[in-house]
Amino acid sequence: MADQESVTLEDLKEAIGSEEDAPIVYVQKLDAQGRAYATGKRKDAVARVWIKPGSGKIIVNKREQEVYFARPVLRLLLQQPFECVERKNQYDVWCTVSGGGLSGQAGAVRHGVSKALTLYEPELRGALKKGGFLTRDSRVVERKKYGKAKARKSFQFSKR
Repeated sequence: MADQESVTLEDLKEAIGSEEDAPIVYVQKLDAQGRAYATGKRKDAVARVWIKPGSGKIIVNKREQEVYFARPVLRLLLQQPFECVERKNQYDVWCTVSGGGLSGQAGAVRHGVSKALTLYEPELRGALKKGGFLTRDSRVVERKKYGKAKARKSFQFSKR
């Protein structure tokens, strides 16, 4: 053991090479039909989303977005990723969504569309990441506790 030279961490870093300097390169990932696929989640809702170049048509569970998401606020959520990267009416979206309510489902579709856009056009990742569209919103409903009416609400207190 005394014969061996002592090796410092700097020597090891030089031998391995600096991996931190190399930029991460994202590549386009498409299926056989030329579509990008991603899964989006929000609350209890899970959306499976496919996008391909088109005229901006959005189909949710085999229905038009105007029929499935009747409230304009929910339809606005679906358009946000496209407006952020200035690709409005350039992609057709086909998705299936299940679980949760309409608000959670709209958020799940938005998350899925954002992820699918980054797979179709990797250079859009920075803008979508900056807008917060790629982050999974981890907020979920708090569980009900025993002895309580709801998660935190107590029953009316009575002294006598």
